[in-house]
Amino acid sequence: MHIKCHVQILINCRCVTGCLPRYGSTIVDYPESHLGHSGHQLVERRLRLTVDNTQKWILITGCSTGIGRHCALALHQQGYSIIASCRRQEDVERLQKEGLTVLPLDLRDGRSLNEAVEQIHALTGGKLYALFHNGAYGQPGALEDLPVAALREQFETNVFSWHELTRQLLPLLKASSDARLIYNSSVLGEVAMPLRGAYVASKFAIEGMADTLRLELADTSVKVVLIEPGPIQSQFRDNAYQAFMRHIDKNNSRFSATYDNMIARLQRDGLNDKFTLGPEAVLEVLESALTATNPRPRYRVTRPARVLPWLKRLLPTRMLDKLLLKAAD
Repeated sequence: MHIKCHVQILINCRCVTGCLPRYGSTIVDYPESHLGHSGHQLVERRLRLTVDNTQKWILITGCSTGIGRHCALALHQQGYSIIASCRRQEDVERLQKEGLTVLPLDLRDGRSLNEAVEQIHALTGGKLYALFHNGAYGQPGALEDLPVAALREQFETNVFSWHELTRQLLPLLKASSDARLIYNSSVLGEVAMPLRGAYVASKFAIEGMADTLRLELADTSVKVVLIEPGPIQSQFRDNAYQAFMRHIDKNNSRFSATYDNMIARLQRDGLNDKFTLGPEAVLEVLESALTATNPRPRYRVTRPARVLPWLKRLLPTRMLDKLLLKAAD
């Protein structure tokens, strides 16, 4: 058996395995046996990514840095029609210079959200292939130290704005013959950790909303997907540090010493952390969610994201608590 591959397509899709010769735009007959199983899977996945992508509009929120920016640029290179959003005007202008269509969108500002939705209607002609909810932040701190205002801010950004954006864009998704509603959740949407209660609560809420929407939209063309990353290289730590300093009085907390250690971790870049992966790990599962005929309800990214939910199902609660307390040290 031979696979007929248009090598130019593979180059455009970042075929980095070296499994195929690069002959410009020639048609190559290449024996399947030369590819191996993983190479064959990669070729099939990359080829699927090129089919009619220019007709597929995708909105990605939270694109200033990290996962959002990486995914927006990569999918743009693969031919998708990407609408990236970010909050600050300087980030909008920077991403526009990188070739993206960018909308200013402050998820906590209802007027900004409504204006963005109007522009999305105009850009897409009323059809949206995918909405990738990514704009979020983590509020660190023990729940007993967090004022209600901190929880409100966390839920306004991570939950309520996502719900409102989904609600307003569902007609555009339903107008597409095979749409995707994708939530960038977290392993902390399945497993709790100390000193992360506000973020954990927001992600548990997202998991519940997405699971419910998957049931409610089962009779439509919209497929609902959760991506659950563990630690990923991004500016998430810096944003979490700013949120901590805004709301926590660490000197008047019984967790003061613990907070000192936490601040030190937040101020590191995390590049050398044992289980931290780059944003390309999220891109890989996002590509699968966008191209699979029947995407999985959940994609777990990084080893902790795969292991911890399994342990939660396996272990008694008190034993799991001990493990999570140790992991948080």
